[in-house]
Amino acid sequence: MSFFKKLKEKITKRDEEEQVSSAETTVEDKDEDLEEKESISDKFKDGLSKTRDSFASKVNNLVAKYRTVDEDFFEELEEILISADVGVNTVMELIEELEMEVKRRNIKDTSAMKEVISEKLVEIYYGDDDEEIEELTLNEEGLSVVLFVGVNGVGKTTTIGKMAQRLKDQGKNVVLAAGDTFRAGAIEQLEIWGERVGVPVVKHSAGSDPAAVIYDGIKSAQSKGADVLLCDTAGRLQNKVNLMNELSKVKRVIEREIPGAPHESLLVLDATTGQNALSQAKTFSQSTNVSGIVLTKLDGTAKGGIVMAIRNELDIPVKYVGLGEKVTDLQSFDAHAFVYGLFADMLEENEQQSS
Repeated sequence: MSFFKKLKEKITKRDEEEQVSSAETTVEDKDEDLEEKESISDKFKDGLSKTRDSFASKVNNLVAKYRTVDEDFFEELEEILISADVGVNTVMELIEELEMEVKRRNIKDTSAMKEVISEKLVEIYYGDDDEEIEELTLNEEGLSVVLFVGVNGVGKTTTIGKMAQRLKDQGKNVVLAAGDTFRAGAIEQLEIWGERVGVPVVKHSAGSDPAAVIYDGIKSAQSKGADVLLCDTAGRLQNKVNLMNELSKVKRVIEREIPGAPHESLLVLDATTGQNALSQAKTFSQSTNVSGIVLTKLDGTAKGGIVMAIRNELDIPVKYVGLGEKVTDLQSFDAHAFVYGLFADMLEENEQQSS
């Protein structure tokens, strides 16, 4: 069975599982603009349209330009991958893997390379193990604390609001803590999200001690019997050292009140900033125990390859991606669905030819 066919079957199975899960869960829809739930395959296909239009079309042109797989072919492929922000180190590794695979399978015709490239992209993301989707790590009993970090402007507060809705749809009792006291606007924005999705928000006035807000958030969540506390944090202080010290203080307060917490420290990055997002990830991972990445605005960039660079160069999983503006457009990341989104047009073309 071809890799494209296996990929299609995997995504179809995920869609079916999602439909069953949705049927079993009662969702209170607070968004009047909310459309009928899209399948996972459609979400990734639509969300990656800009990257696909750029990346896949270039791969198609490359395959049409060369009849045989040679050194010139790989040089141009390397340029295409780098332009998609896959990252230089990751590209070098991918090209090496592709060259070895071409020799192993004795591939001569360039048309076979579309499938090999997609296969290797999945392998590079998952490594040796074809892992399942990485959801949030939460306590089975008692309060779970999720800390959100990242610079200003990446969509951190919006992500928290969407995550609150996602967890609420799963039957969780959620509380939000407005720990970004550096900006009054951040507090107000989180309050708006709290009202929108119907969850309480713990806040202090602007300029207050963020650690005190998080402490009160923990106590409030515990008194309400909440399942999950989502904590916003500042993305900017006077300098980077101050910011990292503040985050360390917040984390110490959480650890003191709930042993083993925070159960997740999610770094929110803006996909449209490309390699700058990778640089931010390196900075935060040095100062904070980042357990996962949330990559926002993936639908707004033609350089979606940054997903692969972050995973491969930092060994931090991308747990969620933003694929649109709707409250339901925060999607669990799946490398299979990601590659499907990149090559959806090719998959559909293959299906039409085989039917």
